[in-house]
Amino acid sequence: MLTLICRHFMACANAYFSVIATIILVMVPHTSWVPPSEHLAQITAKDFITVHTRNTPITYYEGRQGPTGFEYELMQRFADYLDISLNLNASHSPESVVPAVREQGDLGAAALPLITGTPGIHYTRPIIQMQPLVVYRRGLNSINEPSDLVGLQLATLSGTGTEQALITLQKDYPNLSWKEIREIEVADLLARVEDGTLDAAIIFDHQFRLNRLFFPNVERGFYLDDALSMVWAVPSGRGLGLLEAANTFLQSLQESGTLDQLMSRYFGHDDYLEYVGTRTFLAHLDERLPAYTELFKEAARSTGFDWKLLAAVGYQESHWDPNAVSPTGVRGLMMLTNPTASEMGVADRTNPAQSIDGGARYLRSIKDRLPESITGDDRLYMAMAAYNVGLGHLYDARKITEGRGGDPNDWQDVRAALPLLQQREWYSQTRHGYARGGEPVIYVRNIRRYYEMIEYVERSRQQFFQLEQTLASDESLFLFDIVPPIE
Repeated sequence: MLTLICRHFMACANAYFSVIATIILVMVPHTSWVPPSEHLAQITAKDFITVHTRNTPITYYEGRQGPTGFEYELMQRFADYLDISLNLNASHSPESVVPAVREQGDLGAAALPLITGTPGIHYTRPIIQMQPLVVYRRGLNSINEPSDLVGLQLATLSGTGTEQALITLQKDYPNLSWKEIREIEVADLLARVEDGTLDAAIIFDHQFRLNRLFFPNVERGFYLDDALSMVWAVPSGRGLGLLEAANTFLQSLQESGTLDQLMSRYFGHDDYLEYVGTRTFLAHLDERLPAYTELFKEAARSTGFDWKLLAAVGYQESHWDPNAVSPTGVRGLMMLTNPTASEMGVADRTNPAQSIDGGARYLRSIKDRLPESITGDDRLYMAMAAYNVGLGHLYDARKITEGRGGDPNDWQDVRAALPLLQQREWYSQTRHGYARGGEPVIYVRNIRRYYEMIEYVERSRQQFFQLEQTLASDESLFLFDIVPPIE
């Protein structure tokens, strides 16, 4: 009897620890006790990994300079980590990725939510958190709480995980109804909110941050339910080596800060969109910039700058208005002073070609005059600051930086010192005296943001501005399921 009890106890214990081990294998990097992977060995032998994904601005798309997208960068880095090639199958919808991984797969990477208990699938450790968010058309009454959704034309994308938040919400609000739309992507859904076909939608917060630039009439509502984890999927039953490698790789990206940098690059726009006036900027981007794009590109070729950076400087200076005039007498598209115009050989400051060429050469001359000890982006940012406040005041700020124990070659340290030029305690010790030192700090920050936005628009325009060609006006052409109120 005692023997039977012991055997029963050991069987239960083994089953318990087997479950715990499975959970650990899915969520954390593995150690050397993990069995060898038949699947990983096959991938290594064929020298490429096939990733099932989706053609979206967040996941993967063909940009002007080749493949790009947040998850594409992760996929490519993972292939490099394994020292093999990357093969993409990007023909999927949100609902078809996991079945493809299960049946054909190597790996699935398509903004997949972690759904426990998915048959035939192991999920990696979380990559980022995906927070469901209510968005709605600007002009409606504010949508601040779940009860405001009842009675609206509401939709979400099927198979992305956001529908689960609505299912949970419907338990408390049985009159809630919505559409689950298939075969389209987030940009299409937001376009339908923008044009009034829908009142509101449920998407993820990071998707809204990336897309919001192109849909200024779509407003942020409120967060819905708990965040979900974005993960990758690998087929189960073929060894755990690939899962282990992916987890180790993702953990290294998190620990090194690389993942945060990628997130900031792709999703870091929302914090300043209102500040810089998104709708005004987009209007000027379409209405004004095209007339001067070739002039910026020509000036860039002769000075070595990125044309988009020069365009960002021009927008900060004049909003691309060749007739702009300041109260202090600077004028033109690049807002040149009379002395600067004379130095650069600009005869007519209101002539766009002369102004852009002169402004670009003046910025180049400032950058060239900076000490050789200032390098990289620090050199560029200090040159832009000097374009605004003057080279002498920049040198004064570097002197203050050094006196405070900072690094005069580091923009972050100099940026902190520039506003001190407004305080007598500090500017009285400098050669060039008082300056409105806070302005170049804001000036450089704005130019960096305008540059990011121009670059982002250039990179993504083909994805978003073809919506009129891809969106059908006939509701019947869209595949959707209506989730009715609970009787």
